Amino acid sequence: MDIKIISYNPKYKSYFIDLNKAWLEEYFFVEKHDIDVFENIEEVILKPGGEIFFCLINDEVAGTVAMQKVNDTKYELAKLAVDKKFQGQKLSNLLMDACIDFAKEKKATTIMLMSSTKLDTALNLYRKYHFVEVPLSETDYSRADIQMELYL
Repeated sequence: MDIKIISYNPKYKSYFIDLNKAWLEEYFFVEKHDIDVFENIEEVILKPGGEIFFCLINDEVAGTVAMQKVNDTKYELAKLAVDKKFQGQKLSNLLMDACIDFAKEKKATTIMLMSSTKLDTALNLYRKYHFVEVPLSETDYSRADIQMELYL
């Protein structure tokens, strides 16, 4: 099995959207802010200095995650999704490693994220990587009820 983590390539844009819509629709619903991000990926995530990573297995997109630049020292980990048929293979660990390496290369000191306490598997992953709960900031997402940060 050939597993690769690659940076954003426009040919995979639809996978980023579809994988994220799948988990959003399973657990919540797609909110207006999600649609705004999906329709403007380059403007919202990439141009300000962020990145989107894809996990490929034998050249098939298995997962994705975004890193959005908050400021010069902080990035937001967002839109982490792994295709159901590839779940349980620790691919989210590879995506997390790529995000942490990216933040360190950018000399960031903090990675933050917003999540939901309904998402036990995701929260366990974040805790495994030493993210800690912090007070919840104002957010555009109704599903977000927990904020976590990792100090690099």
